[in-house]
Amino acid sequence: MASRARVRAPELIGKGGWLNTGDKELTLSDLRGRIVVLDFWTFCCVNCLHVLDELRALEERHRDTVVIIGVHSPKFVHEAEHQAVVDAVERYEVEHPVLDDPELATWKQYAVRAWPTLVVIDPEGYVVAQHAGEGHAHAIEKLVEELEAAHTAKGTLRRGDGPYVPPEPVATDLRFPGKAVRLPHGGFLVSDTTRHQLVELAADGEQVLRRIGSGERGLTPDSFNEPQGLALLPDGRVAVADTVNHALRVFDPESGTLETVAGTGTQWWQGSPTSGPAREVALSSPWDLAWWRDRLWIAMAGVHQLWTYDPATGTVEVAAGTTNEGLVDGPAAEAWFAQPSGLAASGERLWVADSETSAVRWVEPDESGDGYVVRTAAGTGLFDFGHRDGPAGQALLQHPLGVTALPDGSVAVADTYNHALRRYDPVSGEVTTLATDLREPSAAVLAGDDIVVVESARHRLTRLRLPEEAVRVEAVAHHTRRAATAVAPGALRLEVVFQAPAGQKLDTRYGPSTRLLVSATPPELLAAGAGAGTDLARDLVLADGVTEGVLHVSAMAASCDDAPDIEYPACHVHQQDWGVPVEVSEGGAARLGLVLAGLDAE
Repeated sequence: MASRARVRAPELIGKGGWLNTGDKELTLSDLRGRIVVLDFWTFCCVNCLHVLDELRALEERHRDTVVIIGVHSPKFVHEAEHQAVVDAVERYEVEHPVLDDPELATWKQYAVRAWPTLVVIDPEGYVVAQHAGEGHAHAIEKLVEELEAAHTAKGTLRRGDGPYVPPEPVATDLRFPGKAVRLPHGGFLVSDTTRHQLVELAADGEQVLRRIGSGERGLTPDSFNEPQGLALLPDGRVAVADTVNHALRVFDPESGTLETVAGTGTQWWQGSPTSGPAREVALSSPWDLAWWRDRLWIAMAGVHQLWTYDPATGTVEVAAGTTNEGLVDGPAAEAWFAQPSGLAASGERLWVADSETSAVRWVEPDESGDGYVVRTAAGTGLFDFGHRDGPAGQALLQHPLGVTALPDGSVAVADTYNHALRRYDPVSGEVTTLATDLREPSAAVLAGDDIVVVESARHRLTRLRLPEEAVRVEAVAHHTRRAATAVAPGALRLEVVFQAPAGQKLDTRYGPSTRLLVSATPPELLAAGAGAGTDLARDLVLADGVTEGVLHVSAMAASCDDAPDIEYPACHVHQQDWGVPVEVSEGGAARLGLVLAGLDAE
């Protein structure tokens, strides 16, 4: 094994305590002799959910030597609530111990800068690797195999059962439902996300008429994998966003058949095709669907874009977004989204719940009629959120997941982390609150004069009368609580650390195998250094007079097996987006190091 820095792993501490351990508090000394993988995650983050799925195979194959510990590190205020973490652990079927760290104590001890981040600790309690972002499961498995061999030889590896204790199952008709659609006969079809099924309910929204799907994860004619969005098609069939299968399915309520119409079953990565025959193009966590302008529009949460599927030609293509995460309006091809998770069509507008920017946005035809433009109704960016009504320019939401077009041209918003149903009126430009005391509402559908809310964390549909008067709530504003990094004025050296996994090298067969994109909020923070390039290091210049802001850094690296006897080497893409809050001050750092994979030597 290559020599690695001997850094003792800090202790695991979190005010929220431990989950999935049978009420036992774990310490690193309890885990000595095992290979420990810390997964710093937060449940709002689709990239974190991707990593949970990447780790499942590693967890199963090395169950007797590896202990994965989820360290839940919240971005939003709601995610710091203990019950919300308990719900998320069940919702996403996390089958390993989880430390609830609402104050980011362990996050700070390990100098983590981004969600998700993986840290590997060897059987003697030393940190041996850190990886930010997605695509690292293969590299971590190689490292695990090295550590198993080395510590078996040293006698320091301890095999056996891990500390995971599954919670008791709870009997309910629905379990963390995601979205719903009203069927022509008046009943409802609901995506029963955690149980990997669709459920048809009677018109009362309670009586179960039938279940669709085996309930086991899979991409077969009888299975789903955490389905979310649903959309009624013109022919009466229902399109399904099969989120973790990275696929679109179509369900026929009359025949009961299920067909895959788009996606390969694998996740889209940078460099993959962005248009073409629908079954040959990979998708990435499709979260919601809407039929608009003779196309099925897809909220592609995993890559911060909107795509379309044309059933007439059987093709998919990108319709809006660059894959950069943030809030930027303008021509569709130049706009930025941040995990779009809800769609609703209304005339010439397609409403979008842009969850990570806590924003409501819309798409409409541009002046030429040949393209589209993206605009924002409410929301300011990745780091500001809260519950505040009033003029849309200063109103605040918290991680909304759903939008519903109302008959008067306004839009209802499932303001998920505020446990509220909100309303934006494009005529008055006002945001109001329609209902509170909902539990993580994720969508809503109209039923006559009522609106039926998918109350996800209460595992039910809740029927509300659309009120004439909005509910008044006390205004609350929040800002993401990560500590800012102090940086010196003027020149700032940005270095993204990437070390190819053992037995691999950077893939340069078709040109540069790395990519770096840098921008800032506000844009005036950077006097020089913004833009795209292929070098993972860059000299930035901070502008005079701007004392704080956020550096947005997106990095990608591709590595392949390095062995001359392998005719078709396996290749892996590693990528991560960082939003790094900075404060400019004398005495601050002149270098900013971000770890994509490996250990930062400085």
